[in-house]
Amino acid sequence: MSKGSVVLAYSGGLDTSCILVWLKEQGYDVIAFLANIGQHEDFDAARKKAEKLGAKKVLIEDLRSEFVQEFIWPALQANAVYEDRYLLGTSIARPCIARRQVQIARSEGAQYVSHGATGKGNDQIRFELTCYALYPHVAPWSMDANLMHISYESGILENPKNHAPSDLYQMTKNPEDSPNEPDVLEIDFAKGVPVKVTHVKEGKSKDTALEIFCYLNEIGGKHGVGRIDIVENRFIGMKSRGIYETPGGTILLHAHLDIETFTMDREVRKIKQSLGIKLSELIYNGFWYSPECEFVRHCIDKSQENVEGRVQLSVFKGQVYILGRESPKSLYDEELVSMDVQGDYDPCDASGFIRINAVRLREHNRLQGAAQKKH
Repeated sequence: MSKGSVVLAYSGGLDTSCILVWLKEQGYDVIAFLANIGQHEDFDAARKKAEKLGAKKVLIEDLRSEFVQEFIWPALQANAVYEDRYLLGTSIARPCIARRQVQIARSEGAQYVSHGATGKGNDQIRFELTCYALYPHVAPWSMDANLMHISYESGILENPKNHAPSDLYQMTKNPEDSPNEPDVLEIDFAKGVPVKVTHVKEGKSKDTALEIFCYLNEIGGKHGVGRIDIVENRFIGMKSRGIYETPGGTILLHAHLDIETFTMDREVRKIKQSLGIKLSELIYNGFWYSPECEFVRHCIDKSQENVEGRVQLSVFKGQVYILGRESPKSLYDEELVSMDVQGDYDPCDASGFIRINAVRLREHNRLQGAAQKKH
C-alpha cells in the first residue's frame, strides 16, 4: 500500500535520480516534476529516465516566460545584487520552481514535496521556505543552470586559491577570444523593465520578455560579459566560493542603473537603493514569499513609475559601455547644468548654500582644535 504521493523536483541528475529510487523503495508514489527555466537539458531523455526509475507521473513545465517577467524583472527593478557582486541567478529561480512544485502538489493531492538540495547550502532553505509559505500542510524533503545564469561550485573550486579551469565556462566566451568589433544595442525601458532591445547595426529587435533576455544572453555570452568568481556568505553561517556567468543580466543591470539615475529623484533613489540591498538579502535567504519581501517589492515597484526611456550601450571584450540615454521623463535639464547658460539658476545662491553646509564643518574643526589644546 502506498504511503502517499511525493512531488519531486527532478533534474535527471544523480542526486534526484537516487532520491526517486529511494522514495519508491520507501513505498511512496513519485510525481517527477522538471522545470524548464532556460537550462540546456534533454528533457525527453530526463522523462524516459524518470519513468524507467519508477515515477508514477512525469510533468515537464516551461516556466521561462514567468521566470523572466515575475522574478527576474522585479530583481532588475531593484538592481538586486547580493554583497555587491552576485546577481542572484540561482536564488531568484528557486521560488519560481518551488511555486510550481507546490501548485502541482495541490492539484495532484500530494502530501509531500521533495528536492535534491544539500543541507549545507542555501537551496534547501529557499525551497522549503517557499513550500511552507504557499502550502503549509505539505511535508518537504531535502534535493545549477537556468535562463539567468550558470553557477559552479564544489570540487576543485572549494580551495579558494585554485583558478577555475579554462574550459569551465559554458555561457560566455573568454573575453580574449571574443569578437574584435563591439555590438551596439538600444534598450527601451517602461516602468523600470525592458520592453525592447534593438541591435543598432543589424536593425534586429526583440520585444517580448523571454526574447529580450535570451538575446542579451547571446550577445553578452559572445563577448564574455558577466563572469565573476567570489566568496559569499551563506545564510546558514558559512562562506562559500562560487563562480557565476550572468551575461544578459549584467547588460541589463548596467542599462537599468543608467536610465534609473537619469529619471529618478535623488532622495527617492537613496531610499530605493537601501530597499534594493534588503531585497537582495531576502531573495538570497529564501524569503521571496514573506510579508516583508512583498512590502519591499511593492515600494520598489512604486519607485519605477517614471523609469522610462532608451539606453544605448556597447558590449565588447567582457565589458558593457554606456554610450547615451534619452527619456521623456528625464530630470536632466541641459540648460540648467550648462556652464555657458545661466538660465533660472542664480550663482549667488551658491554662497549661502555653501555657508549653511559649512556650519557643521566649522563646528567640527572648533571641537577638534579645543581637544588638541587640552593635550
